[in-house]
Amino acid sequence: MKILKSVLIVVGIVLIGFGLYNAFVPQEVLDIGPLEVSAKEGLSNQTLAMIGLGVLALLAGAFMQKR
Repeated sequence: MKILKSVLIVVGIVLIGFGLYNAFVPQEVLDIGPLEVSAKEGLSNQTLAMIGLGVLALLAGAFMQKR
């Protein structure tokens, strides 16, 4: 149970971090010589789902008790 609890907490933190990274870091779209175009996508459905699953995994790991 300790291993599962640790894995859930780590996976939750990674999913939240990756979701926030995708939401707030602009992604490079086009790079031609000196011209560089980037776009900031914002909070898409995929990003919100990643953050939500990360929170659920983090909470499940935090509140898991020994049996």
